[in-house]
Amino acid sequence: MADNLSEIAVRQSDERRMLVERNIRRVCGSEISQADVDRKVIESFQAYGRYWVDSFRLPQMSVADIDWGIDYDGYEHIAQARAGGHGPLVVLPHLGGWEWAGFWITRVENIPLTAVVEPVEPKALFDFFADFRRSLGMHVVPLGPDAGTAVLRAIRERHVICLLSDRDIEGNGVEVEFFGEVTKLPGGPATLALRTGAPILPMASYFKPGGGIRCVVRPKLPVERKGKRLRDDVERITQSIAYALEELIREAPEQWHVQQPNWPSDYDALAAIGKPHHHPGTQ
Repeated sequence: MADNLSEIAVRQSDERRMLVERNIRRVCGSEISQADVDRKVIESFQAYGRYWVDSFRLPQMSVADIDWGIDYDGYEHIAQARAGGHGPLVVLPHLGGWEWAGFWITRVENIPLTAVVEPVEPKALFDFFADFRRSLGMHVVPLGPDAGTAVLRAIRERHVICLLSDRDIEGNGVEVEFFGEVTKLPGGPATLALRTGAPILPMASYFKPGGGIRCVVRPKLPVERKGKRLRDDVERITQSIAYALEELIREAPEQWHVQQPNWPSDYDALAAIGKPHHHPGTQ
C-alpha cells in the first residue's frame, strides 16, 4: 500500500520529485547515473510512505513487537548522558522511522521523551499529529518562542530530547555548509548544549528490509566554549552537527524524505519552473 501511494505521489508532484532528485544528487555526487537517481527518488517516496504506515501501526503494536523490530547501535551514549544527569539532545535528519525509535524509548525503556515538532496549518491537523505522538508516550513541544523553556525543563528532568535538525524551518538558523552548499540549520541544539551542558548525540533510524528499524546513535559532539562570543561557538557546533548529519544520511540517501526547499538554490530552481516558494526569514 505504501509503495502504491508513493508511486502516485511521484507522478503527481513534479515539484517534490525535483527537490528529492536534487537532494539525491547532493548526497551521491555528480558521478551518479540518471537511472540510479530515478530509482533512489522512487525509493525515497516509498520510504516516506512507509514512515506513515509504520507510524500509524505503532499504537496497535505490542511492546514485545516494538522491541523485536528494532536494532540499536550506540544506545549506551543515551544511557551515559542520562546517568550523567542530563537529558541528551538527540539531533536527527528526516530519515527512516524516528517515531518507532521514540516509541521504543518510551514504552520499552520507560524513559520520558520530548519531541520538538514543526507546527502545521490548519491547527486541527497539528493537534491531530500532536495527540497521535502523545499516544506513543511522547511529550510534544511545538517549535516556537516557548519551545526553549519546555526543552530546558525536559533536560533537567533527563528526558531524551528529539530535535529534527536538517531543516531551518523558522528561517533564523545558523549558516553552515551542508552537502557542499551553504544553507542554514537550526542553532537551537548548539545553544541549548552550551547553556546546559547537555550532550549532543547525532542519531538516525533506518528502515530494515522486511520491517523494523535500525537505530544508530553516534558519540557526543564536542560542545565546549572556545570562541570569544557565544555566537561563534553556536556556529562552530552547528557546523559539526551538519557534518554528522551528512554521515548519517549518506548511509541511506534513499530514505531521506526532505521534500521541501532546503537550500537557497532550491528556491531558485522552483522559481525557474514557475513554482516559487516563500523563503523562511523573508517577507
